[in-house]
Amino acid sequence: MAKIFNIFGNVYVFKGVIIIDTYNLFINGEWRKGKKEEYFPSVNPFNQKEWAKITQASAEDVQDAIEAADKAFELWRNVNGKERAKLLNTFANLLEENSERLATLESLDNGKVIRETLTQMKFAVRNYRFFAGYTDKIYGKTIPLDNNDLFNYTKREPLGVVALITSWNSPISILTNKLAPALATGNTVVIKPSEQASVTTLELAKIIDEAGFPSGVVNVVTGDYRVGNELTQTDRIQKVSFTGGTETGKIIAKNSGANLIKNTLELGGKSPNIIFEDANLNAALAGAMAGIFGASGQTCIAGSRLLVQESIYESFLDQLVAKASNIKLGNPLEKETEMGPVANEKQFKIIQNLIKEYGGKVVLGYKDFEDQLGQLKKGYFIPPTILAPVDNESTIAQNEIFGPVLCVIPFKDENDAVQKANQTKFGLAAGIWTENVKKAHRVANRIQAGTIWVNTYRTTAAQAPFGGFKSSGYGKERGVEALYEYTQVKNVMVNLSDDQRDPFSIQN
Repeated sequence: MAKIFNIFGNVYVFKGVIIIDTYNLFINGEWRKGKKEEYFPSVNPFNQKEWAKITQASAEDVQDAIEAADKAFELWRNVNGKERAKLLNTFANLLEENSERLATLESLDNGKVIRETLTQMKFAVRNYRFFAGYTDKIYGKTIPLDNNDLFNYTKREPLGVVALITSWNSPISILTNKLAPALATGNTVVIKPSEQASVTTLELAKIIDEAGFPSGVVNVVTGDYRVGNELTQTDRIQKVSFTGGTETGKIIAKNSGANLIKNTLELGGKSPNIIFEDANLNAALAGAMAGIFGASGQTCIAGSRLLVQESIYESFLDQLVAKASNIKLGNPLEKETEMGPVANEKQFKIIQNLIKEYGGKVVLGYKDFEDQLGQLKKGYFIPPTILAPVDNESTIAQNEIFGPVLCVIPFKDENDAVQKANQTKFGLAAGIWTENVKKAHRVANRIQAGTIWVNTYRTTAAQAPFGGFKSSGYGKERGVEALYEYTQVKNVMVNLSDDQRDPFSIQN
């Protein structure tokens, strides 16, 4: 065997296959084998080759991780904000140093193009630094009461052990949304990454360890739904933060609800991207493309329903098809590639079946990419697909596809656009394209979604809270609002008077 690329660490090539040493579990600051020594492969979606081995944690392993986090909590909660900030900033610096390596590994794991995974690593760094700045600013309040002899104040305290369960489409980005505020506020965590993309989370644990976090503050257990069930059915944790599908979110809510465990659920979407006739159409065209074909459509905020005003519908659709037909498919590690494969075989088949079952017109799809696909037979490639016109009430317009499939829906006027935009069980995000500022604000006020973009799409910031309405979940990630998700309020009332009180006059 010969070593390749120092950025990988301990990576080898054997008979043309990239192989990384087996990844074990990270529990209480140590790397250890699973109790049952059961493993599963990580498959590169570009060539369908196994390139890493991941440990399947047992129920006992999960309980050990919870136990380690529970013991570490009493120490970590009492580390002052200044010291927590130092550790988070050290970690952010190490993450920045390793961003290219982690971006490469993530592209190998889920097929996302390297330019996007690298951007996400840098954004993760920004988020850890953002929350590091809040560690000594988690304030309570003093509250004047009716009785001047009583002094009342509140404190925000950490919850305890928190389970962080992430999805395969953006492992580090999604984990950062949870881990940064959880650690900043003094919680300890047990992380369960998707079994479809676990490598970068495990690599991140190495950096956590290098940064000097106390043992047990961060633990990582890998595996399938059995690990998730064990984490969400126990009463030994205080919160579950989950990103993934809506149906899985319902199961988690039911499991944790039995023990009155708090949840943050960031779930699915079928977001409307609305193009009005008075929009800057060049900008709107770029926004429509980024909204659905960025990340191969594998993002919960994908603008998968493109609502276009009837007066510009035909011309805009022609431009969209022309531009999308030139998207370059290929190896996600090559810089010129604009769209990689979808992340795994299961999702590949789901998307294929949904397209086959659709009975309407496909204005861009497989037949338009035959030459490119002929050279990419080994990968899980779904080409840019545009369906038009689509009935807004149809199954394909209402169900999340999680792939590069765009439903184009015409609308008449502002009221029609709002009605169609809200005609869904989801409420995660929406885009509005118009040069009329009054219209922009009117429509933004009426759309039922947690994030509204005006004349942009898929942009984000560390300071901006993110989270959905309706079946897209509840709770907020990023921004100061995320701190509230990982803390609980304690009220303290002090009697300052020396006078004895009548016990029968005390109010409950």
